[in-house]
Amino acid sequence: MDANLLDAYLRRIGATRPERADAAALRDLQLRHLRTVPFENLSIHLGEDIVLEEKALLAKIVDARRGGFCYELNGAFAVLLRELGFKVTLLQARAFGDEGRLGIPYDHLALRVETADSSGPWLADVGFGDHTQHPLALDERGDQRDPAGTFRIAEATEYGDLDVYRDGKPQFRLDTRPRVLADFEAGSWWHRTSPASHFPRSLVCSRLTAKGRITLSGRKLVTTEHGERHEQPLADDAAVLAAYRDHFGLVLDRLPSAPSRPS
Repeated sequence: MDANLLDAYLRRIGATRPERADAAALRDLQLRHLRTVPFENLSIHLGEDIVLEEKALLAKIVDARRGGFCYELNGAFAVLLRELGFKVTLLQARAFGDEGRLGIPYDHLALRVETADSSGPWLADVGFGDHTQHPLALDERGDQRDPAGTFRIAEATEYGDLDVYRDGKPQFRLDTRPRVLADFEAGSWWHRTSPASHFPRSLVCSRLTAKGRITLSGRKLVTTEHGERHEQPLADDAAVLAAYRDHFGLVLDRLPSAPSRPS
């Protein structure tokens, strides 16, 4: 990443270049990323390709000012952190679904981050939707308080993996072996195409706010502030396009197609 692109990425998330790649800078960058770059699956419903290469991810998130899902968001965030002096390792995880069933391998991409102040390692994540606002201490096994709840990392029952819990509920199982971006191609393809994945069956665009969260799902705008949920139906296509622009900074020339339904 050249200096101009790095500065553009920082402007995209409302950040300045940190003086040091320490834990405080990582925490600030993650929070700013969550508040500005939405978690969204619109490419699937716009017929856009999703390319898991650094140049393509930066073009989408920085140049086109879009969001994405975990592979894109954490993939791009890893590039930014490395350019700022952090040591970053890509990790694969499997999300827990209904009845505690684990998802597919490479279901989720998360980041192991080491900082200049040797305070880590940290588990950083800007791509799991409604999740931690701050990085988690990866080696800590006790409760970790976060504005989003109480989190805990525990040894899993198999293969030396780690389970991440939120308020006592398992979120995902983390494999701590290093991966590269290309390893996640199969998982990305599955989530884009499989009828068993919720992404082809739903439209979502969501980001963290200072007071809670704002989500656009189809024609319904959901705002949560201080724990109170408000739903606003949007009357027409123009209102939906305006909501994407005004609440998420996404300037679209057409609406995503209606999600496919399972047969």
